[in-house]
Amino acid sequence: MLTRTRLSAESGRFRECPVTIVQAPPGFGKTSLLIQWRHEYLMRGSAVAWLSVDGRDDPRRLLVGLTLAVRTGSGRATFGRRLLEGGAAPDAPLEGVTAWLADVARTALDIVLILDEAEQLQPASQEALGHLLDNLPANLRVVVAARGGYDKVISRLRPYGLCATVDASSLRFRLDETIALIASRFGAEVGADASARLHDISEGWPLGLQLALSAIADTQDPVSAIDAFASSAGGIREQFVMALLERLSPEDADFLSRVSIVELMHADLCAALTGMPDARQRLLRLASETPLFFSAQGRGEWFRLHSMAREALRVRLAALPDTLRLDLHRRAMQWLADAGMIEAAARHALACGETETAYALAQRSLHEALTQGRLVDVLEWLDWLPEPVLDQHPRMRLAIAWALAMSDRHQEAQIQAQAISRSAEPEEAVQYEVDLILSAAAYFADEPDRAARMMERWGDTPPSEDVWLQQVHANRLAARAAMLGEYAASRHLLRQTPRGESTVACRYVSRWRDYMTGFGYLLEGQMLLAERTLRPALVQADDDLGRRHPFSCMIAALLAATRFKRGDFDEATALLANRLDILERRGTPDAVIVAYRTLARIAAAAGADHRALDLLGTLDAIGAARGTPRLCVASLTEQIRLHSGRYRAATCRTLVERIDQIVARHASPDDLVKRRTLCLHQDIARAYADISAQDWEAAARNLARAQAGAEAMNHGAVRVDVMTLRAFVLDSWGKPNAELLREATGLGESYGMKLVPLDLHPAVARWDDVPGGNRQTHPHVGVHPSATEAAAPVAEGAGGHRAIPSMTLTPKERAVLELLTRHLTNKEIALALGIGQETVKWHLKNLFVKLDVTSRKQIVCRAQLMGLLQDTARLSPEAAE
Repeated sequence: MLTRTRLSAESGRFRECPVTIVQAPPGFGKTSLLIQWRHEYLMRGSAVAWLSVDGRDDPRRLLVGLTLAVRTGSGRATFGRRLLEGGAAPDAPLEGVTAWLADVARTALDIVLILDEAEQLQPASQEALGHLLDNLPANLRVVVAARGGYDKVISRLRPYGLCATVDASSLRFRLDETIALIASRFGAEVGADASARLHDISEGWPLGLQLALSAIADTQDPVSAIDAFASSAGGIREQFVMALLERLSPEDADFLSRVSIVELMHADLCAALTGMPDARQRLLRLASETPLFFSAQGRGEWFRLHSMAREALRVRLAALPDTLRLDLHRRAMQWLADAGMIEAAARHALACGETETAYALAQRSLHEALTQGRLVDVLEWLDWLPEPVLDQHPRMRLAIAWALAMSDRHQEAQIQAQAISRSAEPEEAVQYEVDLILSAAAYFADEPDRAARMMERWGDTPPSEDVWLQQVHANRLAARAAMLGEYAASRHLLRQTPRGESTVACRYVSRWRDYMTGFGYLLEGQMLLAERTLRPALVQADDDLGRRHPFSCMIAALLAATRFKRGDFDEATALLANRLDILERRGTPDAVIVAYRTLARIAAAAGADHRALDLLGTLDAIGAARGTPRLCVASLTEQIRLHSGRYRAATCRTLVERIDQIVARHASPDDLVKRRTLCLHQDIARAYADISAQDWEAAARNLARAQAGAEAMNHGAVRVDVMTLRAFVLDSWGKPNAELLREATGLGESYGMKLVPLDLHPAVARWDDVPGGNRQTHPHVGVHPSATEAAAPVAEGAGGHRAIPSMTLTPKERAVLELLTRHLTNKEIALALGIGQETVKWHLKNLFVKLDVTSRKQIVCRAQLMGLLQDTARLSPEAAE
């Protein structure tokens, strides 16, 4: 298993507490964590006593086990001699524990006692262990791992700061840990996207990950094997769950099959479904003893089944007689309706054939589902509801129109909205909501001007007292201000909006404040402020809505862009892993562009041009499918940027012609925002094409126009990029402008943009006028470098680079990295460092993995990008020494 830094025994919450209790169902890696801690305690100089207990451990046997464990761990063969020779009376176990504690105190050693599988202890032994935990000497620390049963101990010790805990949620793998675990098995063969798919299937369950990795370990193509596992081809996933179910009693297996008919489970709901008098006790026991259940986030005593288990159990459920399944749906419908869970009740009503009841319940619940952000649930009803039913229930059609508008199906949203207007003369409140829907559809269709015009007739004050609609209206006003580049005004409007987070109905729509605020900061170039807004918003969205909810994916796309600009390629990649498919269908055009552009630039920086071009081609296809020309133009502009870095002038000219055709068709004078955006892309694309042809005068002219466009739209990030590129072009033209470069550099530093030169063009990254660079000849003037040369930094002389100390690389890896910049062979590096060639190969392998590269040249390039390697001329004299 993976060493998990966030759960290190040296972290503050564990280091300061004498007792740590690890409590979780089986399969969550409790013993694996104890093994990690044992190594860490040994490295710290502690003596570690490990005892795995079982049901035979009565108090006397437990005491003997504790004594032998300390003997083994401390190397003191005489420890507890009197206890083993019968010094403690069998009928006085607490006295024996007291004597054992006294012997531990007399050792004067720092001792850590690890007790594994402690749930198996007999009640009398539990009492003896409680006495031990209440009377620890200063030199003893205790770690207890159990499946359950220690809540009372925790509640007794934690208020006094004597106990730290680790539960199932803490043990569950995070995405970065899953990526690291899979990389340790398969290396660079499996990327972050495939790893994220496996992570989402297993939901971070450690044993589930291990089982999945075991299933694909012997395959020739692990990525294809992960895809098959994700689609459950051949029932691979179900085989593991079925093997687990076979270990349960027939009554437990039948119980699980019946309750799997519902998404969320409560003890009372399970009792209503099964009719079992012990349903509550059975549910709680299975939740604590098996890894099949998760506690539902923020729902108290509610549980949900692991997705892998739910699919396998529903296979068994489908095998039950039809009459029994219909009865289960009917019981679920009645209980959920009584509990106020109307939308879930409507689904069960539809499943058991009570269509009229289902339609009536859906009428009451769909708008609520919409306001809570359950857009996919709402859209599913579109396939189930006949058109006459929608005509009878306009509120249902409104909810469906809303869900369609906030996706790539915005044209269908317009059809639904028009149907509402045609069905009857709508009152003002309904017409207002229809216009809001049409505005949202226009926004997702990348028609910002039309979206703004839809709201002009209603002014700044909404004609509705519905708090939810008031929040939507405020969001629209803020979006309109942002479209015009008035980001400060947009944030001011968002701060003035009614605060509806206290109500469930407003919680989801209120989240869009974070999206618009973060996106505004991103466009302004304020990467630090953008990240400060987006990171907590993403954590909250992932927890409440799920990692693959459209809103979570959009926030992740923006945060990934900030992390890329800050130089953190790994986190940017992980943030977008297994999210692109959701963004394609349900993301805003801006989020889609940002996501694909970020991943393409990361791929290009790593030297994987083929991957970058494939991503950009996909973005172009999405733009064509969605009818959004800006996506196509953004894709073509990025392709031109990439080809310009390789000086492919003919290819750049061809792509510019495509952009010109799109802009000519869609840049209408009546659509100011859309025309400005398209023209800005056009000017930048033309400038890159001119650079590839080394037509510096034309490039300077197009960049000047692009800078003016960026300033008019208040796009600070684009403005910094264009100013830097323009300074490079002017210098290449023989008209250097040091003031322009200094201003661009200063703005980039203030905003937290660390990758401006490299992100623009390889030649700019090597440009001698970049602050701190060496004054030499211009490598880009009159030269057409090859793809490899363009992607790699210019080699310096011996001793020209210095590896910067960081937590990313070990000292030996930094030394190898410095020698790599001198083009030394493995043998020469080994002689220089006084180590063997195999050791050099080991350090190089670690560098390949950590920097996510495939060649020695890429190691150097990537290290420079990440700030791990710098030219000694750029360091202060003290740092260079």
